[in-house]
Amino acid sequence: MTAMSSECTRYVQLSADEFRARLPEALTIYVNAMRYPEGTAEQRAPMWLTHALREGWRCMAALDADGVLLGLAYGYKGRGGQWWHEQVRHGLTRREGQAAAEHWMSDYFELTEIHVSPESQGKRIGEDLLRRLLDGVPSAHVLLSTPEGTSRAWNLYRRVGFVDVLRDYHFAGDPRPFAILGRTLPL
Repeated sequence: MTAMSSECTRYVQLSADEFRARLPEALTIYVNAMRYPEGTAEQRAPMWLTHALREGWRCMAALDADGVLLGLAYGYKGRGGQWWHEQVRHGLTRREGQAAAEHWMSDYFELTEIHVSPESQGKRIGEDLLRRLLDGVPSAHVLLSTPEGTSRAWNLYRRVGFVDVLRDYHFAGDPRPFAILGRTLPL
């Protein structure tokens, strides 16, 4: 665990083993921040564990002075064959054309999850996590998906320079509209 601090919040890069050990805490933050129903954490746990095995995976965590998890962000190198990659490539190709899909999807880091506990939001923890996570990522771009609408997360992405890649996109199995946002790296 590599630590960096900002006032009373400590930022640490988690290894895959440390991530697995803190998975219940992380999923609780995810469910609370996203206001998902009970049972969502159990459905997501296997997927998050699989993500930690992907090429280029990295994770940053924000901890309070007592070591309690306040938030986390993780991602990995996006590749063909991954579910999210295939969904976004298909939508982007259909709406914007092959050239746009190649531009964004050929060399990118997928910011898969970034969540801060509701009681810790509004303190720039999300921005600190994002900046620390993406520092030194060797990809040309970073991509993420977020539910459409105004939120603290949306404002954060705009503040650090994310642009629209694909809007009003519907992932298979989810009725909500999503925005795919992207940014060149480094931040």
